[in-house]
Amino acid sequence: MSAAPIKVLVIDDEPPIRKLLRMGLSTQGYEILEASSGKTALEKLSEDPALIILDLGLPDIQGHDLLRTIRARNEAVPIVVLSSRGDEGGKVQALDLGADDYLTKPFGMDELLARLRAALRHQLQIQGERPVFRAGGLSVDLVRRIVKVGERDVKLSPKEYDLLRVLVQHAGKVLTHRFLLRELWDELTDAQYLRVYVRQLRQKIEADPERPQFVLTETGIGYRLRAGD
Repeated sequence: MSAAPIKVLVIDDEPPIRKLLRMGLSTQGYEILEASSGKTALEKLSEDPALIILDLGLPDIQGHDLLRTIRARNEAVPIVVLSSRGDEGGKVQALDLGADDYLTKPFGMDELLARLRAALRHQLQIQGERPVFRAGGLSVDLVRRIVKVGERDVKLSPKEYDLLRVLVQHAGKVLTHRFLLRELWDELTDAQYLRVYVRQLRQKIEADPERPQFVLTETGIGYRLRAGD
C-alpha cells in the first residue's frame, strides 16, 4: 500500500504562479490545495496541509497578518514564503513570525523543491528530536555534546556550542539575527557578537571558512545550517 501524498497548500493570488506550482509539485507526487485569498487559505487549513507555500502579496489579508494567524492555529506546519525581489525587511519579518524559509520571485522549481524537502526534514527532526545530527561530514551529538567533522573531534567554547546547538535544532531553517541574539544572549546585544561567534565556529568546522558548506549566510537576514542527511 503506497503512502498518502503530502498535501501542499499554495496561497497565491496570481493564477500563472498557482499553475506553475500545481504542475511542478504534482509531478513530484504532492497533492495540491489552492487558495487565491487569505480568507480561502484559512478555510483550507481544515484540510490539514503538511506544507504551506505563502505569497505575502494577497488582495484581502496582509501576508504577515495571515502568517501570524496560521501560526496561531498551527505551530508545526512548515511555511515557505514567496516574496518580491529585494524585500529584505519583509523576509526578516516573515521569518520572525514563524516562517521556515523564503523564496524570492522569480524562483526555480528545483530550488523550491529542495526548500520544501528541507522544511519537511526540519519538522521531522523536531518531532523525533534525534540525539545525533548529521550533515555531510558534520556530526553533533546533542546528548553527549560531542562535535565531529569526519573522524576529527572539534573542541568548541560553551558559546560556540550553544550557537551550533540552536542551528542544529533548526537545521534547514533560516534563523534571523534577531532570533539568534534572543536565543543566545539578549535581543539588545550588538549583532557583531553573533558575527564573531559564527566566524569562530566556521573556523573550527568548515574546511574553508570563506566558502562554508555547513553554516550558510542569508545576506542581510541571518544564517541557516545545512539540512541533515
